[in-house]
Amino acid sequence: MKEITGSEALIKSLIEEDVNTIFGYPGGAIMPIYDSLYSYLDKINHILTRHEQGAIHAAQGYSRVSGKVGVCFATSGPGATNLITGIADAQIDSTPLVCITGQVPSQLLGTDAFQESDVIGISMPVTKWNYQITNANEIADVISKAFYIAKSGRPGPVLIDITKDAQFSNVSFNYKKCDKIRSYHPYPIIRKTKIKEAAKIINNSKKPLILVGQGVLLSKAENELLQLSEKTGIPVASTLLGLSAISCHHKNYVGYLGMHGNYGPNLKTNEADLLIAIGMRFDDRVTGDTTKYGTNAKIIHIEIDPSEIDKIIKADIAINADAKEAIINLIPHLKKNHYENWINEFRTCDKVEYEKIIDKEINVVEDKILMADVINRISNLTKGKSIVVTDVGQHQMVTSRYYKFSESNSNITSGGLGTMGFALPASLGAKIGQPKRDVIAVIGDGGIQMTIQELATISQYNIKVKILILNNNFLGMVRQWQELFFDNRYSFTEMKNPNFNIIADGYGIKNNKVEDKKDLDKCLKEFINYDGSYLLNVVVEKEENVFPMVPSGESVSNIRLE
Repeated sequence: MKEITGSEALIKSLIEEDVNTIFGYPGGAIMPIYDSLYSYLDKINHILTRHEQGAIHAAQGYSRVSGKVGVCFATSGPGATNLITGIADAQIDSTPLVCITGQVPSQLLGTDAFQESDVIGISMPVTKWNYQITNANEIADVISKAFYIAKSGRPGPVLIDITKDAQFSNVSFNYKKCDKIRSYHPYPIIRKTKIKEAAKIINNSKKPLILVGQGVLLSKAENELLQLSEKTGIPVASTLLGLSAISCHHKNYVGYLGMHGNYGPNLKTNEADLLIAIGMRFDDRVTGDTTKYGTNAKIIHIEIDPSEIDKIIKADIAINADAKEAIINLIPHLKKNHYENWINEFRTCDKVEYEKIIDKEINVVEDKILMADVINRISNLTKGKSIVVTDVGQHQMVTSRYYKFSESNSNITSGGLGTMGFALPASLGAKIGQPKRDVIAVIGDGGIQMTIQELATISQYNIKVKILILNNNFLGMVRQWQELFFDNRYSFTEMKNPNFNIIADGYGIKNNKVEDKKDLDKCLKEFINYDGSYLLNVVVEKEENVFPMVPSGESVSNIRLE
């Protein structure tokens, strides 16, 4: 068998795993891999980002919309450490990634050589698995195992660090896909007794509520969820990452959970007699004060990761299983039912929220531009069919509230870690992952300045992403908290921004700016309909607040409308 270099073996291993896109940034310690990649550009597309954090966020966006494992490259030292934020983000949000980092030659490990860092030690707390390759003979087996671990069970990021000498060494290449690892059992065996117990409670409940998390999307269980809700008539509420698992227009959908979620599902959480949590973690943004959460309810928790069960909220019935498998097994045991009166209670709450908040935000009488109004108009123009990628802050919460998702797998955001700078690179990755769908990045003026250099990537590769900046010259969410809880002491939250339009011009990206409300409709239509990348800078009210709001650490029942 002809021998090849370790670096070529790596590239051929990626091809065996059906990898067709890599996001990365070259450097000295990974140069042999890049040299080998040069010979395979007919099979693998490489996107040169402008920062390693941009590369990993792009890989996340790509993975989230395509359902494939995202792949990124980085060199040793600062290149590898620049991936850590994205790795941590992917870990908590269950995004499958394989990150390949170059490393100094094995004889230099531990010597503080130029651009050496212990990326294995640094990344261990935020990876599903990591491994350092010092022998080229390990490459094929380790890469195979990396992909299996990344995408199986609860997905997550894997980091593989390869020394430079392993990249140069010759090896006989033989690749076999991994389908089993001793002591690793990613797919739990479903317990049928638990299914029957859960069904009995569901059939006897008077005010049940389904809480949908990202696990439904990850297991591709959208149709099964729909069947479950339509057969039983049970209303469905969504977490931030669960948005788009069910159409926002469905008769049983009752809204968005969480700190800035809808009034009804937050308030009614403590009036429900049963909470059916599917593929969600019960994180603090959803539960508020855990001692006052679901006070009248039994809890059924369907979750593939056993470590998440009983971690925050104690379950009466715990079903450790893939969401799709669990729902499929559950449906035959459920009675056909309806809960019109119970759902009407949510609709009453919707009316209160509309009168107190929504009407004032989308039907603005004054000559001012509000974030909610902008997102509502975009939702209407796109009919809720676009992939929307959000950064972190007020705009993220407003988008989650006002964009009415009508197609699944359309909400891409940083949930658990809350990473500012996520949206711009993630949006370019999402567009490459789903080139036929429209992708809109909604970003605050603070967040975009953390990864603004990825405009160069968008321009170089002609990636047709729509970039909407909601510009209030503030770190808006922090400012809102300072207003409400710190006596208006705006400590270092006001920003003097650059001219975003001149910057877009510099990158050759079509752009516009809206400062006058009368120009808003025309500019938004042009923005949506333009065939290419487009940056729209919308100057919104400086001190707009996002309501409803559950104050940190309080019961979800104490949700504030103003």
